[in-house]
Amino acid sequence: MIRFALTCDHGHAFDAWFGSGDSYDEQIEARAVACPSCGSIEVKKAPMAPAVRRSRPAPESPAAASDRKKTYAVLKGLRAHLEANAEHVGPAFPEEARKMHYGESEARSIYGEASLEEAKALHEEGIPAVPLPPLPEDHN
Repeated sequence: MIRFALTCDHGHAFDAWFGSGDSYDEQIEARAVACPSCGSIEVKKAPMAPAVRRSRPAPESPAAASDRKKTYAVLKGLRAHLEANAEHVGPAFPEEARKMHYGESEARSIYGEASLEEAKALHEEGIPAVPLPPLPEDHN
């Protein structure tokens, strides 16, 4: 598929998709392409800038790399602190957080897993919970 920027003889600009350049030519010759604004079939290609992809991503600046490393170190330290000082309750986290919030169980430091919907529900109930982003080693 190829997208062309087109204009009609009344100056209206619009885009249209074609299976190929030849398909565009055939449809224009058959007068099968009409302006969506005014219905004119006097249509031609408008000047277009080509879409150019970079072969390599731009290099990360030293400041951005340093910030990324600092953020990673803070998150890794927080994760280590939680693992050493809090109880892992796994997928039961939302239920355990509610029990503690409503006084049905003893308050303590816990961590675990919750879906985005569960985390939103906890927030709406006024239950303090802070999501931690996954770290690179979580994907190994």
